[in-house]
Amino acid sequence: MHASVCDFVLDVVQNSVEAGARLVELDLFEEGGRISVRVADDGRGMTGEERARALDPFRSDGGKHPGRRVGLGLPFLEQAVRAADGEFDLESRKGRGTTLRFSFPADHLDTPPTGDVPGLFRSALAFEGGYEMRIRRRREARPGEPGTEYEVIRSELREAAGDLSGATALILAGRYLESLEGSGDGPRE
Repeated sequence: MHASVCDFVLDVVQNSVEAGARLVELDLFEEGGRISVRVADDGRGMTGEERARALDPFRSDGGKHPGRRVGLGLPFLEQAVRAADGEFDLESRKGRGTTLRFSFPADHLDTPPTGDVPGLFRSALAFEGGYEMRIRRRREARPGEPGTEYEVIRSELREAAGDLSGATALILAGRYLESLEGSGDGPRE
């Protein structure tokens, strides 16, 4: 089950990487009373029929999980967004890629917590493959907390920390991402 917005985002990024994307762009903004996410890739993309199947909780192409007939990632995300009076938009073109945008009102009772943002980014950057990733993060200031804004490029982080497949590189990347969030003392809720 998806316990946070970050859980949903990681699932979407994994879909992009598994779709053969060479470039994945991830925007996570918390501002104006909304939690807004955009994930865009240049992967395989989908036809209209494939898009409809991807949003159908009772259908799966079986490619990602052989033998499984249901795919719940995107349908659960869309359901969570709609339950919180949020916005959901999935655009895709076969051979061109996919862009998913969704947002939650930050103060809605059914909006899940944001979750562990540095952990999300560390995991998304560490998926296997030769893809490039650009992460843009913005969070407006809250009472007693400063805002933050930064950008992380996967190839630059790998150059500085290592290939992100070993424990040392992952620890270094995690500490760096936590420092960008303005906290070196663990996950943020």
